Amino acid sequence: MSTGPEVYPPEALVDDEPRYLRRQKPLEIRRRKFGRKSWPSYRRWILIGAEILASGSLGYYGVRFLFFSPSVEFAGSYQVEITGNQFVGRAAITEIFSPDLGKSILRVPLDARRKAIEAIPWVEAATVERTLPDRIRVELVERTPVAFLRTGNELQLADASGVLLERPLEAGFHFPVVSGFDETTPLADRKQRMALFADFMKEIELAHAGAGEEVSEVDFSDAQDVRAMLAGLPGLEGQYPIWVHFGNNDFVNKYRLLAGNIAQWRASAGRVESVDLRFSRQVVVNPEREPAPAPPVEAAVRSSSAARAHRSSRRRSN
Repeated sequence: MSTGPEVYPPEALVDDEPRYLRRQKPLEIRRRKFGRKSWPSYRRWILIGAEILASGSLGYYGVRFLFFSPSVEFAGSYQVEITGNQFVGRAAITEIFSPDLGKSILRVPLDARRKAIEAIPWVEAATVERTLPDRIRVELVERTPVAFLRTGNELQLADASGVLLERPLEAGFHFPVVSGFDETTPLADRKQRMALFADFMKEIELAHAGAGEEVSEVDFSDAQDVRAMLAGLPGLEGQYPIWVHFGNNDFVNKYRLLAGNIAQWRASAGRVESVDLRFSRQVVVNPEREPAPAPPVEAAVRSSSAARAHRSSRRRSN
């Protein structure tokens, strides 16, 4: 009897021993070795480190070059380039940079030097810049004088802000004279007076073209009164000057009133010394006071002889 392969039921193939009682086969833990996939990451960090080192070295040597190299050293005043100066001498500017000689251009304190330059009376504003490798550029805006200021027997220049300026010997100016204040007057008060002067000059030009040329002097002893000496008023060209009180406003209409009536006032009053236009609806015309007549020569001689005789008699009596 032939027998075929034995067939076992599925239940017989079930292992009787529970799985949790079996000895587990140890697993082999493999360490990951350096491979191709890790190289880009390492290379990136190496490159970053190299760049940091290179940047540090470059920065160190760059700073050392800029601060200590002779090629960026401020060695003399010839390295200062100045523009915009007409009345401020070059030496006055370069002298301010004398403490920086021998230093690097980068160590020059630009803001401090700019403030020192702007302290020069003729300088209204200044710009100070570095031009590498070894130049300093200074650009000036000078003040614009608008009048002469009479201080005693001297004349100074004054700008529209009341800043007083020394007169350059080589320059010629044609301005009216202002008076009534000096360098001891606070700058704010000087500025107020010069602003009033500017308004006055502008408005009389509006009233009559060329009127500014008639102004010889403006007295600001009273800060609220523009007292101007005018010469060559319309119709009185070539005549003597007169003083006119304009107050502190409405200069256009007051000048027109003056120009339209001065000939009539002069005909009525004779020689006019001053005109006061400060009062509304009223004009005060002051004729020139006649000087006291000098005594005749003969009378003066007799008086002198009598005085000598009187002194002689007093001496004899004593």
